Amino acid sequence: MHVGYAKFKLLLRGARTLKEKRQVVRSMKDRIFNSWKVAVSEVDLQDICQSIVLGVAVVGSDAVTVQSLLEEITQAMRVHPQAEFVSVVKEVLKPELVA
Repeated sequence: MHVGYAKFKLLLRGARTLKEKRQVVRSMKDRIFNSWKVAVSEVDLQDICQSIVLGVAVVGSDAVTVQSLLEEITQAMRVHPQAEFVSVVKEVLKPELVA
């Protein structure tokens, strides 16, 4: 079993309220989950209306599959129409570290 994760930072320039931000975050989370069936959550900066930090976790049978899935999700985040991509941190953990 291989486990991978990604932490995405995005900028939401048009959001003026937390309500506007939450609508975009909910839409992004739903799209990621429905497209790739991975775990996704807002993991930081929840009270700052122009910043989004999403965490994604992936489990797979081999590292190549997990890495490929994380790369697909990263590409989707880079071209999101409402949020500006800032950065990503990705890692696939070695099987012996997943116990």
